Amino acid sequence: MEFTELHLSKAILKAIAEENYKKPTLVQEKVIPLVLDKKDVIASAQTGTGKTAAFALPILQLLSNKKDTAKKGKKIKALVVSPTRELALQIEQNFNTYSRYTHHSSFAVFGGTSIEPQKEKLRKGVDILIATPGRLLDLHKQELLHLDAIEILVLDEADLMLDMGFIDDVQKIVRLCPENKQTILCSATMPAKVTSFAKSILKEPETVAVNPNDLTVKNSEQLLYYVSKKHKISLCLHLLRNTIKGRVIIFRRTKYGVEKLEETLLKNNYKVTSLHGDKTQNLRQEALASFKRNDVNILVATDVASRGIDISNVDCVLNFDVANDPETYVHRIGRTARAGKKGTAYSFCAAEEKRLLNSIQEFTQEQIEVVGDHPYPLDPTAQPEVHKSTKSKYKKGRKSEASKKKKKRWY
Repeated sequence: MEFTELHLSKAILKAIAEENYKKPTLVQEKVIPLVLDKKDVIASAQTGTGKTAAFALPILQLLSNKKDTAKKGKKIKALVVSPTRELALQIEQNFNTYSRYTHHSSFAVFGGTSIEPQKEKLRKGVDILIATPGRLLDLHKQELLHLDAIEILVLDEADLMLDMGFIDDVQKIVRLCPENKQTILCSATMPAKVTSFAKSILKEPETVAVNPNDLTVKNSEQLLYYVSKKHKISLCLHLLRNTIKGRVIIFRRTKYGVEKLEETLLKNNYKVTSLHGDKTQNLRQEALASFKRNDVNILVATDVASRGIDISNVDCVLNFDVANDPETYVHRIGRTARAGKKGTAYSFCAAEEKRLLNSIQEFTQEQIEVVGDHPYPLDPTAQPEVHKSTKSKYKKGRKSEASKKKKKRWY
């Protein structure tokens, strides 16, 4: 199928042609006609499959005949709710790109930054608003925006939104919009809580599900290195010197782990930046921008970067720590296997992480290829390390308990 078959205007087609969009992805091919038919839609597909364009392009098309001559104070027609600031900015950029030759305006509002410029922009009027839940409700409370003219509501990355505790805010936003609106819910995964939530707010929705395993796992060369915790940094440096080339995202579980690894890589003269939730909005944007501009070729990040953020041309992903759950693993390696492209995912597994690894392999229904030929091999049957301090504390506890029993018998 070609984009010309999707009943999009010449202005929209011209804009996406300039972005070298050749053919619609599977999720775009399925979702765009449903949105144009003004149906409620549930789109389940992982990041990197083209979900943003799947709802943005038909929204622009549906609004194309609804010119608002009163620019100042014109009402918001479409609302996209996003869980994170980075994703909101990315969606805004995509809308601006696709609407290059149309009259539509779009704008993103989010917390962590000054509210004054956002107020001024809203006073001038905007067709499409992209917003994080907290800032959106704050602006509404101050009567700086109204949602009574919303025709299309998009809830993006719904599973992440619920995981972050936004369910009450999102339900409030849904109630503030007109009852007869069209609703589109996008989610990378569809756990029971998302399915239940979708049923409560959508009307006879059409469901489009694109299996993330088919799109990501099969497009990724996955390599597994068994290595003890204490040797992970050494193995990381070894691979960066001898095997890994180009642009790489290294995932760690914690902010402390991210900062420690970044410091080590900087000391070894690598061009590296980092991304985690405790960084200010400006620092997070600066880190992403420097990686996208190729000022640095290594991004060390917590899983805040594995969801929603659009970073193209990543050569490989390195899972320094095994992901806590299979879905997160799939999202991580999806950073390098985007829109049908091939990628490589390296994973380090210590003895104490084997349980997590087993869950991932069961979920993906694939055994990850083990690389045994490296300087820091760990026997896959090795047991988790027990630190001396833990042993000492354990023995002390046993002795104390025995002492108590003796005293009890004495008396």
